[in-house]
Amino acid sequence: MATKLSNDPRLAINGGPKARTIVSPGAPKFDIAELMEIVELWGVPKEKQQQIRAILSEPGAARSPHLFRYYGPQGAGKVQQLEREFAAFMGAPHALAVNSGTSALIAALVACGIGPGMEVLVPAHTFFASAAAIVVAKAIPVLVEIDESMTMDVEDAARKITPQTRAILPVHMRGMACNMDGLTALARRHNLRVVEDCAQADGGLYKGKRLGTLGDCGCFSFDFYKLMATGEGGMVTSQDERIHVRAQSYHDTAACWRPDRYARERMPGELFCGENYRMSEVHGAMGLAQLRKLDGIIRGRLAAKKWIRSGIASTSAVRLGQDHDPDGGAGNLVFIAKDRDTALAAIEALKHEGVSAGGLFNNEVRDWHVYTHWEHILERKTATPEGCPFTCPYYKGKLPAYSVDMCPRTRDLLTRSFQVMPAPSWTQPECQQVADAVNKVAKALAG
Repeated sequence: MATKLSNDPRLAINGGPKARTIVSPGAPKFDIAELMEIVELWGVPKEKQQQIRAILSEPGAARSPHLFRYYGPQGAGKVQQLEREFAAFMGAPHALAVNSGTSALIAALVACGIGPGMEVLVPAHTFFASAAAIVVAKAIPVLVEIDESMTMDVEDAARKITPQTRAILPVHMRGMACNMDGLTALARRHNLRVVEDCAQADGGLYKGKRLGTLGDCGCFSFDFYKLMATGEGGMVTSQDERIHVRAQSYHDTAACWRPDRYARERMPGELFCGENYRMSEVHGAMGLAQLRKLDGIIRGRLAAKKWIRSGIASTSAVRLGQDHDPDGGAGNLVFIAKDRDTALAAIEALKHEGVSAGGLFNNEVRDWHVYTHWEHILERKTATPEGCPFTCPYYKGKLPAYSVDMCPRTRDLLTRSFQVMPAPSWTQPECQQVADAVNKVAKALAG
């Protein structure tokens, strides 16, 4: 039974005076000090910073923002706007903003039901996070050879499928589009999920469709080095509402995003323990500005790629690599030399011609983009001695024979390949000069 107060007239609840009449105004959570730190990041000269500070210090010029994406006073915030605009740009029904590309991969895998006892196919050439995300989801990564596009080889993927395989994780590496027709057909035959890793191909295309919309999920990275950057950040696109709801649950422990945070489960598999992968309003604001530039960036890079490709004459020493969509991808070009020494000579000669070309593999450099340096996987290293997921009792398969020699074709192709990354600003005459430089060097190396 509730305790009742007396009818003492001195109590404010009974009409008496309040005990506290002095109420100090609360200090704002954020003020112009934080904003000026961001202004300084842009290298604004000190005298200009002082002018900006003076303007922002005027009454009503700035207010304290609410930087948490959920239940803010401003209603639909920047992150929600970014999700809506990104989904529209991609032509996807759902988009979920997260704090990194790795978080996007983990959330997508979990949302697709990937977990203990399962295997996921992943290319042997990708940033290590692609394989690490599979382990974090408690599944077993199965490394697949690449083809001459430097992306997952469909035939080797087919050979690696076992009764434990549940998903394929193709990576549009170096902005080169995977053979999505072949991989999605393979997935359909075996009832597998497809989670596209688009970290290096934000906004790229495959036969007229955006990369990241061809499988069950698309995972994007917005770190500083990506085509669309927010400093750190990422996105999960999905075709299915249930997958989207589960990704939301995992990215925020099934809490803040729900229409009724405390409601019962609305569908089976909606509520479960998750992580905290939320994107902040600061990164959402950056993402909106970047997204509105992305189409122009992709258009410029694809135009440059087309101009360069049209001017390339293959020789016995150097030739264009395979391209599953010559008009698509994110605009990069891959070249394959006849051997490692020729590739190294071409890279050095092109540098002197004014063309920056990057090699894809050097065994003497610990490059996290090549499986031979993934000792975390090759040696089955885990955070605790139990060795999960490699020792998981739910796993009934035979563990892959991890070793530095397990994907020889990948090592061979990467050793004798290099890439040219066009800028969206390159003009047609400039692209012709790049093509001329490649032809000049290739002809000289052919002898």
